[in-house]
Amino acid sequence: MTVTIFFGLSLAELLVLAAAVVLVLARWLPPGARRPSTWAGAAVLVVSAIVLAVLGIRWQLIPVLAGGAIALAFAVPTLLRRPVRRARWWPALLGSAACLALALAGAAAAWALPLPVFPEPSGPHATGTAVVQWTDPDRAETATSRTDDQRTVVVQLWYPAQRVPAARRAWYLGRTEREARLVARGQAGYLGLPGFILDEAARARTRSVPDAPVAAGRFPVVLFSPGLGGVRTQNTAWAEELASRGYVVAAIDHPYDSAVVTLTDGRAIRTRVTATGDQAEDNRRAAGWAAVRAADLSFVLTQLGRLDRGEIKGPLTGRLDIDRAAATGHSLGGAAALQAARQDPRFAAVIDIDGYPRDPAPGPFDQPVLALTHDVQQGEEQDYLSRLTQVLQLSRATGHRLTVPGTAHLTFTDAPLFLPPLPALVGSLGRTTGPHITAAATAAFLDATLRGEPGDLATTLSRYGRLTVH
Repeated sequence: MTVTIFFGLSLAELLVLAAAVVLVLARWLPPGARRPSTWAGAAVLVVSAIVLAVLGIRWQLIPVLAGGAIALAFAVPTLLRRPVRRARWWPALLGSAACLALALAGAAAAWALPLPVFPEPSGPHATGTAVVQWTDPDRAETATSRTDDQRTVVVQLWYPAQRVPAARRAWYLGRTEREARLVARGQAGYLGLPGFILDEAARARTRSVPDAPVAAGRFPVVLFSPGLGGVRTQNTAWAEELASRGYVVAAIDHPYDSAVVTLTDGRAIRTRVTATGDQAEDNRRAAGWAAVRAADLSFVLTQLGRLDRGEIKGPLTGRLDIDRAAATGHSLGGAAALQAARQDPRFAAVIDIDGYPRDPAPGPFDQPVLALTHDVQQGEEQDYLSRLTQVLQLSRATGHRLTVPGTAHLTFTDAPLFLPPLPALVGSLGRTTGPHITAAATAAFLDATLRGEPGDLATTLSRYGRLTVH
């Protein structure tokens, strides 16, 4: 894997881009500089292209190589000192502009869709990760017609780990490279995008070590449900930060809801979630999906308790403090977390990350709650904040709503690390600021509610946005 050093490009890719630009511009240099510049550009282009062919050429570099190759083809007579009738200046200018546009388009694509580089977690622990699959014997799978099909979920755990020098880091989107590519293509298809758009995310590795030895201690647990169609890894930067601070994060793939879920038997389950365009019907369906997810959260908490007691084999036996557990989620997952907390008193706290509440019969609940919301503009989602406020006021404990300026719905996920930095898509906070604020704000809330650490939580949260306390 090449290392990104500037503008989303590796050194070899930067050299290809520079060589293509030199070859395009060489024609317009003074006669004495034209031939040596062309030779230099040609040499760098060929050598760098060979290096990329060995390392693997990203699709973003294809326009750069095409522009350089076309410019080189027209420069061959100059290199060979063959007399050639020079074209009129304006067709030559158009050709040079076209080649330059190809090269710059490739560079722009590499900048807009880079290989995601995950931030180094700030906590004292290294982070490990493991993936488990659990089947609930008490629930039928309602998304299929098979009477013997029971509800199965895939869960990824991030946990405080011992440091393993020179260990291979985990793939971002799957347990293996093949699974990572399958999930990337599934997510792209779910979003209606060409499959290659998320190729860089499929190539990414995280900061965690698969199956690393667990650090000493007992750790609070944080369960996470992703957004509608989302996958368990969509908030990896957040999960790794929490794990480095001494939490165990358990993120859930919800089969038939998540874009694609790969089971241990090799089956890939695609989403069956569909919208009808009828708002009342879509709200009814969303409430049903949230209810299934809420049940998944409670089931996973039960399984984590069994894992801690040794009833399920695993390295985290004796390391999980189930009495200090939080239900969390993004978007529809946040709605599921709120519903799970109301229904299951084992959860000690709840975090809703920009999720519209979907509980059809909301009632009082005892847990403190943190709701992170994007910067809702006037006229946008008019009933979102009023509905959220209604639910927060049902908490018998303190509820906090934090609105973070400059954010969009996907700011609170890993999306800013690898999607185009368009404000309407991922907010305007940059590649790493959004994930950092999400981790810092939620960690402060968890430290106060699960660990009882002293400090003024409201003052801390106010550093990150506009805070309303209920």
